[in-house]
Amino acid sequence: MDPLAVVLLVVALGLGGALGAVTVRSRGRAAEGAAAREASIAAGVDSELARRQNEAQSVADGLRAEGQAHADRLRAAAQEDAERSRSLAEQALAAAEQVRVEAAEDVRRAEERRTLVEADVAAARAEIAAARDEVARVREESQRREDRLAEREARLDGELSALAERRAALEQRDADLAERANALAAAEGSLEAERAAALEHVAGLTAEAAKAEVVAAIEHQAKREAALTVREIEREAKDEGEERARRIVTLAAQRIASEQTAASTVSVLHLPDDSMKGRIIGREGRNIRTFEAVTGVNLLIDDTPEAVLLSSFDPVRREVARITLEALVADGRIQPSRIEEEYERSRVEVENRIVRAGEDALVDLGIGDMHPDLIALLGRLRYRTSYGQNVLGHLMECAHLAGIMAAELRLPIEHAKRCALLHDVGKALTHEVQGSHALIGGEVARRYGEHEDVVHAIEAHHNEIEVRTLEAVLTQTADSMSGGRPGARRESLEHYVERLERLEQIASAHEGVDKVFAMQAGREVRIVVLPDQVDDIGMQVLARDIAAEIEHELTYPGQIRVTVVRESRATGLAR
Repeated sequence: MDPLAVVLLVVALGLGGALGAVTVRSRGRAAEGAAAREASIAAGVDSELARRQNEAQSVADGLRAEGQAHADRLRAAAQEDAERSRSLAEQALAAAEQVRVEAAEDVRRAEERRTLVEADVAAARAEIAAARDEVARVREESQRREDRLAEREARLDGELSALAERRAALEQRDADLAERANALAAAEGSLEAERAAALEHVAGLTAEAAKAEVVAAIEHQAKREAALTVREIEREAKDEGEERARRIVTLAAQRIASEQTAASTVSVLHLPDDSMKGRIIGREGRNIRTFEAVTGVNLLIDDTPEAVLLSSFDPVRREVARITLEALVADGRIQPSRIEEEYERSRVEVENRIVRAGEDALVDLGIGDMHPDLIALLGRLRYRTSYGQNVLGHLMECAHLAGIMAAELRLPIEHAKRCALLHDVGKALTHEVQGSHALIGGEVARRYGEHEDVVHAIEAHHNEIEVRTLEAVLTQTADSMSGGRPGARRESLEHYVERLERLEQIASAHEGVDKVFAMQAGREVRIVVLPDQVDDIGMQVLARDIAAEIEHELTYPGQIRVTVVRESRATGLAR
């Protein structure tokens, strides 16, 4: 039944009961105020009816809402159950399909396996049949081989018998031949002795003398052929080496532009006027004596206008003295105490210049770290000259040349520069230490931690020890190029004449030399030999020996060419 109908029925029953109650009460009462009572009862009934209707309406609304919610819940539960059932059904169908697919795959695999097994069985049967055939064939072949071996053994037995008989015959023949050989050897010995005696009688020589003569002839021929071979090899090596060396040296020389020599052992100081000479001398020569005693430099004052000379073999002391005198002249106060003060200040300034000169040389050449004391020794060479050439400038020029040649030869450039830069560092100590500057420089470099190749290049650059490294060769070459270029060095007339005379003496001391000429300012020695005493091969040996002796005994810049001339003349007289 509809809940709304139930609510309306309850309301109607309630209203009927209420009306019955009112009627009973109205009958028991008195008739007074019947109209008023009926009106109030009617009003009460209406109000009660309205209240009951409202309550019924609210109850009906609540029941309706509850019924609607319950119906929605039932509907949602039914839909959820339906979805779950559908999902389960789909999963069951998918599982069944998967089972069906797997069963079909298993059937297919079983079929394939069965096919493979059948094929393997068929192949095995075929192989068994083939093996049986092969066994039968091998048995037949082995039987045939056994038959052939039996025949061969019978044949070999016959051959062995024949060989035994033949061997016995050969042994008998060997015995006969040995007996005949002994007889022939005895006869040959007697014939050889008779022939040797006949040859000695005809030739007039014994066997030993003839053997010695043959050995001497062969030795002479071998020496001649060896000399020819050596000359050809030397010529080819010399041509190729000279070409490459000329190209490398030419390239290095073209890339170096150096100043002409201008250094000297005397310093000139210009004065503002000649009256300053008297102030420099001082009362009774007190100032000049103090100056020379403090600086260790000779001060020469002569008739040269507005100039004085400072002379000393030590260029560092000479430079200190020059700066001292220059400061005294500029200040005007020349007295012994001021001389000592200016000397100390100038000495410190020169020491700073020395260190700065060494550091500037390293920076200019791009060379890395070096011991500070070694840098100071390099800086001292700024004030040292060799044959008029500034030694520090010479070292920097050698370093640049060695670097260029090392780059052409694919050698470490900085290492070659370092060897060339330090090769004359011993000259900074030759006034203080006795010995060759090359050996002194090598010892100094070793003491300050330089690499052994650098030490070797320093010690070997004048061939005082044997050259073993390419860096040492580059150092020698750069030293010769820097010292041998025109204008680089100068030497006194006495040294020049003495060197030329020594060149001629070395060449004249060899056997077969007729005339010797020192040419091109000592750069070439031309030697004329006697043609009947020196042959063409001897010319090569003589030129090489003289060049080696010149290298060993003389010290000279650049190189000296040794040329040997052999002239053959034939003279006939017509009468």
